[in-house]
Amino acid sequence: MLCYALSFVDRQILSLLVGPIKHDLRINDTRIGVLQGLAFAVFYTLAGLPIGRLVDTYGRRTPIAVGIFLWSLMTAATSAARSFWSLFLARIGVGVGEATLSPAAFSLIADYFPEEQLGLAISVYTMGIFIGSGIALAVGGAVVDMVVRLPEMHLPVLGTLAAWRLSFLLVGLPGILAGLLIFTVREPERRNLLRDAEGRAARLSVADVISQLRGRWQSFTGLAVAMIFQSLASYAFLSWAPAFFQRLHGWTAGQAGRALGFSVLVFGCLGMYVGGALCDRWQHAGVHEAPLKVSLLSAAGACVFLGVAMILPSARLTLLLIAPGLFFQAMPIGSAYAAVQLIFPNQVRGQVSAFFMFILNLGGISLGPLLPGVFNDYLFRNERMLGPSISLTIVLASLAMLAILPPTCRYYRRDYQRMHASGGEC
Repeated sequence: MLCYALSFVDRQILSLLVGPIKHDLRINDTRIGVLQGLAFAVFYTLAGLPIGRLVDTYGRRTPIAVGIFLWSLMTAATSAARSFWSLFLARIGVGVGEATLSPAAFSLIADYFPEEQLGLAISVYTMGIFIGSGIALAVGGAVVDMVVRLPEMHLPVLGTLAAWRLSFLLVGLPGILAGLLIFTVREPERRNLLRDAEGRAARLSVADVISQLRGRWQSFTGLAVAMIFQSLASYAFLSWAPAFFQRLHGWTAGQAGRALGFSVLVFGCLGMYVGGALCDRWQHAGVHEAPLKVSLLSAAGACVFLGVAMILPSARLTLLLIAPGLFFQAMPIGSAYAAVQLIFPNQVRGQVSAFFMFILNLGGISLGPLLPGVFNDYLFRNERMLGPSISLTIVLASLAMLAILPPTCRYYRRDYQRMHASGGEC
């Protein structure tokens, strides 16, 4: 969870620097959306697929540690970017590094906890999204306020740097030390293994993994596509909310960061905890499709509260509605990842998790930060219409979730029952 939080600090800091980056690199909102989304997402998702295979075949600790070192170095290297394309390449490096974490983490957690606690356990891990984003917004906002007032600096090797670039150095370099923490985590014994005719754990080829996916394609695809839209709405908000308060209400990065950081940290984590606990409670009561039910509740709440919050003229009212909106938005994240673990055998969980994230992030991280920028530049054609651009993105994404999840429930229930028909061993 601490490592996941760290990864989101490195991702989120860019959202506080939209103004200085646009001015320094002379780019528009659409390109800012590309830097926050597509540049990171494409290689984050593609790198996850071979890493998932590595996790299932060999081990889980070392890939995580190597990834932390890589993404921390590339975040620090962002400070040296002199153009849109050099910043784009640095964001690719951050994405490749962060691709190592979640496929390995989901596999580890699924072996550490019994199934009736898995929704809450993975929700605690994925609280890192809101802990990291909240810290980045609150602390990062204060740092940005401090460094943007400084004159240009002359550093060894890096040369002359605009003051805003120092923010990337300050959040990137400490992560190198955090990678060492992973070596305090032990590798648990693998459970829920697919076994051969002689009762031994089977070694599965890529074709076998594809076969496992094909047998559950309806539930897997429905869940993955629904979570594309959940992710899209989350990243649209997190990527553009700081700029919204700066443009529309004249706040500094520090003021926006502190206000949003508190809401993201408190209500995001609370929503994730409640969503995971509710999923486990329903699962214990025999509602096998509980993760999908949590996602439906989330979509309805986020659509109402966040959709309305971003079009209100009052900053105070916007913040008031953002709190319950973030609570609902966060609810299904941990339980959705747990849902994937619950219908697949151990030997494919890393690869299936990587593929799940490939689908989810390629759509969610790419389009979430991009769409508000596109709506702003090409639909509303007005920088001050950022609120309606964010709101439109969130509402459309939430309605798509509400359409996709109900027909997916019966397929998921079938696959869950089939997976557990023999006491959890496949």
